[in-house]
Formats: sequence, C-alpha cells, structure tokens
Amino acid sequence: MDFEKNIGEDCGVFGMYNLSGEDVAQTIYYGLYALQHRGQESAGIAVTDTFAAKGKVKLHKDLGRVNEVFNAENISRLKGNLGVGHVRYSTAGGSTRENAQPLVLAYIKGTFMLAHNGNLTNAPKLRRDLAMGGAIFQTTTDSETIAYHIARERVRSKTVQEAVVRALKKIQGCYSCVIASPRKLIGARDPWGFRPLVIGKLDNAYIITSETCALESIDAEFVRDVRPGEVVTILPDGTIESDMSLALPEDKTARCIFEYIYFCRPDTKFDGWSVTQARIIAGKILAKNHPVEADLVVGVPESGNMAAIGYAQESEIPYGIAFTKNTYVGRTFIKPKQSSRVQSVKIKLNVLRDVVEGKRIVMIDDSIVRGTTSDQIVAMLRNAGAKEVHMRVSSPPFRHPCYFGIDIPNEEQLIAHNRTVEEICKLIGADSLGYLPIESLIEMSGGRKICDACFSGNYPIAPPNEDIRGEFEV
Repeated sequence: MDFEKNIGEDCGVFGMYNLSGEDVAQTIYYGLYALQHRGQESAGIAVTDTFAAKGKVKLHKDLGRVNEVFNAENISRLKGNLGVGHVRYSTAGGSTRENAQPLVLAYIKGTFMLAHNGNLTNAPKLRRDLAMGGAIFQTTTDSETIAYHIARERVRSKTVQEAVVRALKKIQGCYSCVIASPRKLIGARDPWGFRPLVIGKLDNAYIITSETCALESIDAEFVRDVRPGEVVTILPDGTIESDMSLALPEDKTARCIFEYIYFCRPDTKFDGWSVTQARIIAGKILAKNHPVEADLVVGVPESGNMAAIGYAQESEIPYGIAFTKNTYVGRTFIKPKQSSRVQSVKIKLNVLRDVVEGKRIVMIDDSIVRGTTSDQIVAMLRNAGAKEVHMRVSSPPFRHPCYFGIDIPNEEQLIAHNRTVEEICKLIGADSLGYLPIESLIEMSGGRKICDACFSGNYPIAPPNEDIRGEFEV
C-alpha cells in the first residue's frame, strides 16, 4: 500500500440488540476492534436499556483507536442491551471529538443513535436548508444531516423506520448506517450498495455491522447482507422487517471495487464474494497480463499479500515474505496529517535482506496514488540487495477523485494523471510496472456490479458541484 497516498475509507459501524436484556457494550467493543482497519481517528459506543425508561442513552467517544478510547472502567459504565458503535476516518468534516460518532439526538419523539459510513453528495445543500430552518449543528459531518432529517420525518411518521426511509429519499450519495431508537435497531444501505453492511445473530442478540469479519470476531452467525437500497429493522420480538422502497434494479448497483482491492479485511465476504478470493484472482490476472522472469514474488503488507500469492500461483514463481511489519503501527495512510505519514513508512516496514539479496523481485501492491511511498519501498528493496524490482499493482491506475466515501486526492495529485505507465515506472524507480486491466475488475468481483469511477471516471451518480470533503461552513 502506498502509505502516503492520502486516501482513507469513511468508517466502520456496529449495532447490537440483545433481546434478553444483557449488556452489549463489551461485545460492540470487540466488534469495533475487528473494524479498526476502517478508521483510526476516533471511536465511540452509545447504549440504551430497552427495559428502562425511554430516552436514556449512555455514550462514550473520543479521538484515538478503539483500545485507546475504551478501557474496562468506561465500558462497565455503558449499561444497556441496545447499542451502536463506530470507528471513524474523516472524509467530510474535521478530525475533532465533536465529529466522533455515534451521534446521539434527543428530540420530541425521544432519543436515537446513529453511526454512518459514507459520503453524501448533496450534504452541503441539505445542511444549508436545515440551517435556514433553524437547525443548530454540533458537528461538521454530513452524518449529522442524516440525523436531523430522520428527526424531522419522525414527527410525521408512524414509526421510526418509516422516518428513516422518508429521510433517506432526500439523501444522495453513499451510506451504510446503523440507527438505534429506544426499542429498535435499524440498518440502511444506499441504493447503489457502495459500502458493505451485514446482519448477524449471536444467541438472542442481533447485529448489524460493516463487515462479516466483525461477526466472526465475536462468534456470531452470519444471517445475510443488507441489500442495496434496503432498510432493515430489528424489532423487540426478534422480527426482521425489510423495506426495499429505495432499491434500484440490480444492474444499477455499484459496489465500491476498492472494498475488494483494499479496504475490507481479507477474511470478509462482501455481498457473498470472498475478499481473499478477489485479491488472489487479481494477482493471477496480473501474472497473465504482465509476466516477467523473476526469482521471488512478494507482497506489500497486508493487502498486497493475497494478490502476490495469486501472482505466484499463476506464474509458478516462488512466493516469499520480504517485509517485516511493525503491527503496532496503524494503517499509516489513514492518519489525517501528511507529516505523520511521511516518517511512518520505515517505522512500519523493514526489508528482510536475507530473503531479497541477489534476487529478481516481483513486488505486488494494491495501488499507487501519489507514488511518493512506492519509490521508497522500491529503494528499500534495492538497498537490501535486490537485483531487479518489478512492480505489479492489483488495481488499475487511479485517475479520478472519489465522492462516495474514499478520500482520494484531486486529479492533479494523482501520479497516473496525464502520465504513461512508463513515466510512472521511471518515477518510482522500478525495472518494470504493470497494472490490473480495468476490464478485469468484473472478474475480480465475481461478476457483481461495481463502481470503478476512481479508475474510469464513470460515476454512477453525478459528481457534486461543490466541495463535500472539507469542513462545512454555514
């Protein structure tokens, strides 16, 4: 992974409803731990007791990773059998404690909690309209816009799930949300299905979360995916209600291909398709399209490893481990400030000289964005004695920004913008360079409908005509 590429994915969500009344905060904590790769800026958990008076919510959130924000003492204070958790990377709004989630709103119908993963393309307009109506915002996130619209619609809706559907009809863009009212747990996924969202079950408790790996981390049973455009509601009797009124035809859906390439954990299945399998397929396609004579295939940890295994299997070149990784350093590129990314490359990775010295190396990485770290990793291999370094990338060249929850820089900052592959290869100092062909992305995703706009420029939704990734000004 190009650690300085300055892209990040907008959050992980985890909601849990224990119908027997047992506390859920500690289980949510473990679920968030499994989702830590989706955001490292802040973490939070909010809970309520469905057997007590309505509207009482206990919340703890702060800047930092899950194990930095929570400890045994503050977890023990979060008493309640219905709760929502969140880990955050900011693609809209600044990195402040106020912007940490879940959001908790008290309004005329009671209290509800919301955790959101994604970006809304019409958030600035919706926010201005709300402000003109007297809304007072406590954060600079687009997630608060969703919360306010749900609260407004709830006043004239029979149920909270009806209010959620009515509010989401006003929303454009990407969202996977978990919402908890005093007696219900709700999950909502945008009509295009950009981000994953799944339902699980653990004994007499239901879970709605971003990835299947979070279910496996707590030994929960996978029930099914929340479908694109679906709003699901877990009722107190364990019934799961489904509303598909927001759904589009399947051929209009657009799952983010970068979830398969990088963001999901390897042990996750995204809409039924194994992320590990997707990455191995990508490596095999790279070997077919960009063969080279070499002695060893290596992956840049972690997301490059599976593609490297696929390349080795197809090419019959031995697979090896060339990098040792400091597992106590987080996903470096997710850190919001450039200064904290620059020094982290060598802190995070070291080359195993005994493995690469005197060898021709095929190095597999999942993407190149700016290229400022790829050249450092190539140089590290050469300094460790590699005779040749051939770089293969398990995605096509990044040429366009993303508006649906991935913080990809503007085109001018992308190394592939207006450059040939040969020019990029020279800039990063590799002996050769090969990218995954864009037409092979469908095979990689198991035939599912995908969004590849960051590579192709073909956006499934019209891009916004104003900045949606900075802090809002009202």
